[in-house]
Amino acid sequence: MRPIGKLAAILASAALLVLTGCTAMQPAAPMAKEMRSGPPASVIYIGNSFFYYNNSMHGQINAMVREGLPQHKYRGSSVTISGSGLDWHDVESYFRPDGIGKYSFVADNKVVFNKNEGALFEVAVMMDCSQCPIHPTLKTVFTEYAKKHSDTVRRHGATPAFFMSWAYADAPEMTQQLADAYTQAGKDNNAIVIPAGLAFARSLALRPDVRLTIADKRHPTPEGTYLAAATVYATLFNKSPVGLKYSATLKADVAGHLQQVAWETVQAYTGAK
Repeated sequence: MRPIGKLAAILASAALLVLTGCTAMQPAAPMAKEMRSGPPASVIYIGNSFFYYNNSMHGQINAMVREGLPQHKYRGSSVTISGSGLDWHDVESYFRPDGIGKYSFVADNKVVFNKNEGALFEVAVMMDCSQCPIHPTLKTVFTEYAKKHSDTVRRHGATPAFFMSWAYADAPEMTQQLADAYTQAGKDNNAIVIPAGLAFARSLALRPDVRLTIADKRHPTPEGTYLAAATVYATLFNKSPVGLKYSATLKADVAGHLQQVAWETVQAYTGAK
C-alpha cells in the first residue's frame, strides 16, 4: 500500500468509523432476494450518471456474467438521465412491447431481432439521485416513486431492485443514512437492495489508497464503477466475483480487493453464512 496524505488518512479514519457503525447497525436486507429462483436472464438499470460513468456499469456487469456464468444467456440494458431522480423516469415506457431490447447487432454489423417472450426484463435495478433519499425536501419523493415504480415493474412481471448508492467522499455520514433509506424502501416494496454504498465504505476502510470517487467527490472512478458492478453481480446472481479474470484494466491486486469487498459486503448485508 502506498503512503497516503493527511487528508486521505482523515477520510480513511472517517470511513472506518462509518464502516464500524454500519456493521454495528447493519440493516437487515429485504426478503425479495430470497424469493427469486435462479439468475436473471435480463436486467434493466434505471438511473443517472452514477451508472453511465466509465463506459457504463452495466457493461462491466455483462462482462462479469459472461465469464462467471458462461452458459447463462443474459441481456443487460441501461437507461440513464444525467442528474436524474426516480421521478424523472417513465418506467412504464421502458416495458413497452417492441421497445428496449427489440434488436441487437452481432458479427459483421448484422442486426438480429430478439424474441422477447414473457417479461421484457426480469429485474429492474433503480437508483434515485445521489442524495434524494435523504434530502429534507426530496426524501418523500423518493418514497413515493420507489413504490410507484416498484408497482409498475411488478405489473410487467419483473422484480424491483434498489441500488443503494454511496456517500460523498467528504460526507461519510451519508453511508448509514442511505443504507437505512434504501433498506426501508426495499422492505416497504418487497424489493431487492444492492448494498453498493456499504461496499464503498468497506473498501475505503480497508484500502484508502484505492480511490473510488473522482475530484468532485461523488462520481465513480474506474475502481468505483468496478466495485459497484461487482456488488450488483454478487447480489443479483448470488455468485462470488472473487477470482474473476475480468478486471476492467485495473491492476490485479486492486480488482481482487474490490471483488472481495463486494462479496463480503453482500454476504454481511443479506446475512448469508
